[in-house]
Amino acid sequence: MDRFSPGESLGRELAETGYIHRPLPLHPENSLEARCLQKKVLRERVLWDMRSLEGWSGKGPGTLNHNGVPDDLGRVSLRMELPAVTGRWPEEAPDGDYTPFCRQLALYRVDSENWEDYNRISLWIRPDCPGARTVSIALIFANSGATPVPDPYGREGHHELYPLNRSWNHCVLEIPELPRDKITMIGFESAAFGKDRSTGDFLRFDIGEIRLQQVESPEPVHGWLPGDGRIAYAMSGYAVEGRKTAILRAAGKEPPVFTLRKTSGETALEGKARFYPSPLGDFYVLDFSALGPGEYTLQCGDTVTPPFPVSGRIWADSVWKALNFVFCERCGYPVTGKHGGCHGDIIAEHGGLKLVYNGGWHDAGDMSQQTLQSADVMFSLLELARQVRGENKQLYLRLLEEAEWGLDFVLKCRFGDGYRASSAGIVDWSDGFIGNMDDRPARVQNNSFDNLLYAAYEAYAAETLEQDPMLCEKLLSVAEEDFAFAGAVFRERGFSERPVKWEHSYATSPSQYMATRSWAASLLYRLTGKAEYAAAAVQSADYVLRCQRTEPVGETDLWGFFYRDTDKRVIQHFNHQSRDQVYMQALALLLQTQPDHAESGRWRRGLEYFAAYIKALMRRVEPYGMLPGGIYHRDEALDGESFERQHQGLGAGATEEYGLQLRAGTALDGEHYLRIFPVWFSFRGNSAVHLAAGKAAAVCGKVLGDGELLDIAREQLYWVLGKNPFCQSLMYGEGHNYPEQAAFLPGTMTGQLPVGIQTRNHEDVPYWPQSNNATYKEVWLTAAGKWFSLVAELQKPAGAHCP
Repeated sequence: MDRFSPGESLGRELAETGYIHRPLPLHPENSLEARCLQKKVLRERVLWDMRSLEGWSGKGPGTLNHNGVPDDLGRVSLRMELPAVTGRWPEEAPDGDYTPFCRQLALYRVDSENWEDYNRISLWIRPDCPGARTVSIALIFANSGATPVPDPYGREGHHELYPLNRSWNHCVLEIPELPRDKITMIGFESAAFGKDRSTGDFLRFDIGEIRLQQVESPEPVHGWLPGDGRIAYAMSGYAVEGRKTAILRAAGKEPPVFTLRKTSGETALEGKARFYPSPLGDFYVLDFSALGPGEYTLQCGDTVTPPFPVSGRIWADSVWKALNFVFCERCGYPVTGKHGGCHGDIIAEHGGLKLVYNGGWHDAGDMSQQTLQSADVMFSLLELARQVRGENKQLYLRLLEEAEWGLDFVLKCRFGDGYRASSAGIVDWSDGFIGNMDDRPARVQNNSFDNLLYAAYEAYAAETLEQDPMLCEKLLSVAEEDFAFAGAVFRERGFSERPVKWEHSYATSPSQYMATRSWAASLLYRLTGKAEYAAAAVQSADYVLRCQRTEPVGETDLWGFFYRDTDKRVIQHFNHQSRDQVYMQALALLLQTQPDHAESGRWRRGLEYFAAYIKALMRRVEPYGMLPGGIYHRDEALDGESFERQHQGLGAGATEEYGLQLRAGTALDGEHYLRIFPVWFSFRGNSAVHLAAGKAAAVCGKVLGDGELLDIAREQLYWVLGKNPFCQSLMYGEGHNYPEQAAFLPGTMTGQLPVGIQTRNHEDVPYWPQSNNATYKEVWLTAAGKWFSLVAELQKPAGAHCP
């Protein structure tokens, strides 16, 4: 069996999808929500008994009343109804940018009650939404006690539910973390997201009995220690090479014995856990690195894991499932059970021309679109396709097919003069007719950084898609043109260029720009042999390396990171979208394409310095493997221009909040702090951040032949698949104990990945409540792209950063 053949059960399901030309089935039976429904209720009280509408009020264009059909006990559910479309945008968003048509609320007044004796809400709900393939409704709370809810960013006290249409659904939400000392309201909110091909005229919800409950063993949601009786381990298995460890909460200094058994029951390995005290807490670390290939269970005390493999093909199932997620996010394409062909009335205009802005993939749980994000994912699909070619033809061809869908969109959006249709803020299904009120404009820009990345991706595609030589010929032509367009804009504007605020290139720094320019130029040099590209790659890398710190911070072993520019005042950070890997990609590709250059020793030292930094960072978060956010300087918030560009959604008091977040990290000297999680504000969740850092580690590991760096890279994948403090897989449908995520319009998809684990307030401690909303739990295409890219890097031969 090759490294990317799916497991037997998944293989059957893939065949039934026509190898993902229809979505994979969901497996909610292995989800966190299914597990929570099985918990023992210790005490409860009825909050609303369905006998009266007293205490309820509505807000919005819809209606709120009894449904008129009593149940067996004579009780009548609450009925909330709203139109699917209204024919106008809300007053607060008259241009229709990133807004539904309307929102309808059903609010239940609570008289400042203290709910701290309860840790779960239980309720029943039945949607009746004609033609709706996905139904979402939010459960909302208000607290006026010591910690107000909602919080300033509207995250706390908001939980998205995805009940099955035309069925009664028992929904539970654990709330151990929710401030609830003075609850004043609980309610429901539904948004009119427009009409998909099949959607009817209204959305209707019947709401049944609501109870407050105290349940046994609520899920841990905060901190580094796994719950009692939980093992944090990689649920999809471990690579044959490298370290294999699992983590438990320590119950004393005397470590327990653990046992690995084959599925036959035969003992394969027995060992003693290592007591591991750290600033993060006291742990037991179970090390079974000596284990060879096979299928095993892990037992420590009374806790036994489900079987997991040690194998060379542990990433196969996750790759196929993530590919399913990407397919389900296609824009402008009918996806069975998800949506029809969509967004044919989003229009980009430039130079007297118009184009319909659909294609590629939607951004996330909303329907927004960013051309550069689709290009990022397209590139990652091609990266992985190169690595599986000759090994798994079915996956190779399917990856190419999906990449070509994205590539077509990237080329479609190109006006040919440097300008591209670049993004649109969409959170609805539009009707597809051009000329009425729900048409929206797509943004158009001529951005130097974006064109560098497009040039790089087009050059890479031209190398990869040799089965279509005429397309490759065109790709080479447009790659050279886009590189030239980038240069023309840069000569005019330099680093003062400001892209569209809500796009993922908004935070681009001069050093990141130059790293990207070097990488793109090296790709073009590899493809064309033209000396001008070799020179551009070298020149740009010189700037990048002048941004690298080459001396330790204070008395620490931390150095080798990059600053945003050669002034070396503001350190390069990523907190949402991340392209951390491009620095190492640029240096590695220079070493590959110009190995005899006089600067090659300097390029290699740049890799070695950053590799040392990665290793030093990892020592600060052990026994976990998630790469930390990095080092911050105390005065960075005083640089208003870079601070605003790095952080979307800044609120009042952001400078003070920056200081609080730093002080919650680890002080290194009088000026610098280490954060395990990034400094961030409204946009929280770090999947892209640590996966991109893992890619950088893998690039370094391959070039330097360093197994420790490759272990670090694999640990980023292990963290996502269960080796985290919450013992949850963050990929829905892979492993087990995976939570529901915010997928407002497409609905839950096998293989979906979220923005990532967040922190609470200014803390530097992981926070992962069951509450399900944006941004941290919103499904995000970027995370899937990072997944493909890191898995691809780990498949490459050692000793070089090869294509």
